[in-house]
Amino acid sequence: MSELHSPASSPSTEIPSASNVEASGLHRAVTLWQATSINMIEMIGIGPFIVIPLIMQQLGSGWFLIPWLAGALISALDGLIWSELGAAFPLAGGSYQFLKAAYGSYSWGRLMPFLFVWQTMVQAPLVAASASIGFSQYACYLLPLGYWGQKILSGSIIICITLLLYRRIETIGRISIWLWIGVMLTMLWIIVGGVWGVHVHHQVRGLHFRADFWEAGIMAILGHATVQAMYAYLGYYNVCHLGAEIKNPARNIPRSIQLSIAGVALLYLLMNLSLAQGINPAAQHNGLAVSLFIEQQFGPSWARVATLLILWIAFSSLFSLMLGYSRVPYAAALDGYFFPVFARTHPSKHFPHISLLTLGALAFLFSLLFRIEQVISAILAMRILVQFIGQAIGLALLHRRLDRSRFPFRMMGYPIPLVLSVLAWLMIFISTGWKFVISGLIMIGAGAGVFYLIKPWREKWQQHESTRE
Repeated sequence: MSELHSPASSPSTEIPSASNVEASGLHRAVTLWQATSINMIEMIGIGPFIVIPLIMQQLGSGWFLIPWLAGALISALDGLIWSELGAAFPLAGGSYQFLKAAYGSYSWGRLMPFLFVWQTMVQAPLVAASASIGFSQYACYLLPLGYWGQKILSGSIIICITLLLYRRIETIGRISIWLWIGVMLTMLWIIVGGVWGVHVHHQVRGLHFRADFWEAGIMAILGHATVQAMYAYLGYYNVCHLGAEIKNPARNIPRSIQLSIAGVALLYLLMNLSLAQGINPAAQHNGLAVSLFIEQQFGPSWARVATLLILWIAFSSLFSLMLGYSRVPYAAALDGYFFPVFARTHPSKHFPHISLLTLGALAFLFSLLFRIEQVISAILAMRILVQFIGQAIGLALLHRRLDRSRFPFRMMGYPIPLVLSVLAWLMIFISTGWKFVISGLIMIGAGAGVFYLIKPWREKWQQHESTRE
């Protein structure tokens, strides 16, 4: 049947549909290739350039590909879940809309979409801050930046991205294509550089295994390395946050997700194999490992060019993630789940400018306060239970309550991919470490407390909005 069986509310108020888009003030203007480029440039941010050397140090060249293969598999499984939900509910806000549709028919279930927005207001600026901090670290190859110089640069990048996004979605779609071209050229250069190094030096490094690998605990080491690899894969779902602005979303959202995962996984595997020929995994490397690799292969002048291109990648990733996440508080505010000021759109450019400016301000603050290694595990631990696992379980609930025709895209072999995805995310959650597991649970508990404290305010907002209409 295609109706929700719950006395808590009517189906029409809890199951969002594409027909709501016209009332939102957003325009469907993003094409398939623009959507794919938006996903890919968020995925290929500064992450791989930071974590590839770290994973090689932890595992040695004999094992370093395992976390990247595991990350590709987890992303592919989870991508099927996002594809189903994104095609069925192509609205602004992504996970917020999915969680509302899955749990909103229960009185207690209204908490789930609020928790996602609550976490987004913290973790989205953290992700942006990590990218801007990584940007400033690589900029040190070009400029003699001290601690405060790096902080000033990272904060300035956040401001620049916010100003660049302050425009119509049609223009942003075209910008994303040019950013994607720069990202692809840089990745291909790094991959070819490793092949060139083997050709010139006639030397292929043998496999290096950690001497204490088994004694240190294979599962713990692989688990921690997979957490770092997953950080580099995150972003394949960004198009779902822009669901209300995607052309032909039932087709383009699933295709863009699958294309971006497959393309980025291939690039990461080739990049790892290339860098393995120039990076000694037994040595300690700072955050400039890829720049030093290009310097070794082609000389300092080309290394400076490569560093500029890496900065282009980090900048592009920031552009994409700030674009997607700015739609989440906006969508929640439209429903009365968040402060109504976030529901405002720019009068002429038609984008949620208050949401964008707020997330930009928080990202600017976080870029001044934290280091990149502090946020990688925290970002995942904060999101897994509500967004990834909660969303997967929510899809199972929707399958029981809605007719098959409500899902334009259906994964093959359901529910096996869904179950495997939940198990994989549970392993990733535990592998972040108990400190981050506890902090993630505290974040959820704090969000639940705020939700019930502001319930009277939320009811007043909803009454105000209905009266105004």
